[in-house]
Amino acid sequence: MTRTTIKGLLLASSILGSAGLAHAQDVTLTIESWRNDDLAIWQEKLIPAFEAKNPGIKVVFSPSAPTEYNAALNAKLDAGSAGDLITCRPFDPSLEVYNRKHLADLTSLPGMENFSDVAKSAWTTDDGKSTFCVPMASVIHGFIYNKDAFDQLKLSVPTTEEEFFAVLEKIKADGNYIPMAMGTKDLWEAATMGYQNIGPAYWKGEEGRLALIKGEQKLTDEPWVEPYRVIAKWKDYLGDGFEAQTYPDSQNLFTLGRAAIYPAGSWEITGFNTQAQFKMGAFPPPVKKAGDTCYISDHTDIGIGLNAKSPNAEAGKTFLTWVASPEFAEIYANALPGFFSLNSTAVKMTDPLAQEFVSWREKCKSTIRSTYQILSRGTPNLENETWLESANVINGTDTPEVAAKKLQDGLDSWFKPAK
Repeated sequence: MTRTTIKGLLLASSILGSAGLAHAQDVTLTIESWRNDDLAIWQEKLIPAFEAKNPGIKVVFSPSAPTEYNAALNAKLDAGSAGDLITCRPFDPSLEVYNRKHLADLTSLPGMENFSDVAKSAWTTDDGKSTFCVPMASVIHGFIYNKDAFDQLKLSVPTTEEEFFAVLEKIKADGNYIPMAMGTKDLWEAATMGYQNIGPAYWKGEEGRLALIKGEQKLTDEPWVEPYRVIAKWKDYLGDGFEAQTYPDSQNLFTLGRAAIYPAGSWEITGFNTQAQFKMGAFPPPVKKAGDTCYISDHTDIGIGLNAKSPNAEAGKTFLTWVASPEFAEIYANALPGFFSLNSTAVKMTDPLAQEFVSWREKCKSTIRSTYQILSRGTPNLENETWLESANVINGTDTPEVAAKKLQDGLDSWFKPAK
């Protein structure tokens, strides 16, 4: 054997050896997120469950401060220094990131079949052809109530609009509790826990929302004005000085046991569980009349996508397929009660209040907040204007008809429905 042959064999074996070594090395995936409050859940529950099934892939959860996330993420993406996996806010902020070619198209990712079109709506292009983030969780709207107060006053949980106001009237007449804890000072509560909470029952959820986007309905049409007439009647049941009451004030009134009902988003569950010293229950938005289909705002809140320039795209896709699985759904939803899985496989919740909220999906039709997709891209911004007008209607400074006309005029000034 010549020296050259020996050298060649040694070289070949060292190349093969190092290739084998490289293969054995772990791929590390980094997740960008604004949810710094759930760092422990990722580190202690989610990542270990994934890594146990996927040796060779390590995952690091690396959040930024919520208020800085959008700007920090965009700067990192532009510089090419962003992580492999990108936590996605709903609708326009993420669509913009996708349109700038920073997020990969995940339409055909294995596991995407586990989500409905409503679940995917926050991370799908306007034409419905491409989905670019795996849906992780939504928040559901309804009403949380003080069970002790209801027992004391012998009240039944209301299911119709008429029963709802009869319950409020009884609580008011008794005088021991403020019937409902909500203020209008911060504006958004009036829209999010008021108008968007009960409204889907009147505009028929997705049917009305999509008709608005197509220009087939207007905000001045009866299904959009009627919920304003209903929340205008809430004024008599919100307690003295509700116009100056902030969101934290409302939370405190309820958790201290001074109010009987709280118009809610499910994100309150964890905090209320630690603060309230009484039993709590929840009921979905009342229907107009007995026998009507019930609707819930089951609002898409958080998803996760793949950095289009990630050097670890295959490992990233393996992780995202796991995020799309029932196993992830169960761990995540139970670790964060009130942030519900969007997976089509039902997740059994260990928290009874969270289980009550999520059970409504079985009997009610789900929709999302009417202002979030497409309709808040211009100026005036329909979402922010809806906050203002919802507060004005409850305060009695605008009639439902005037509020609706202001919103439609604002929308008409920039929005032209796609024909």
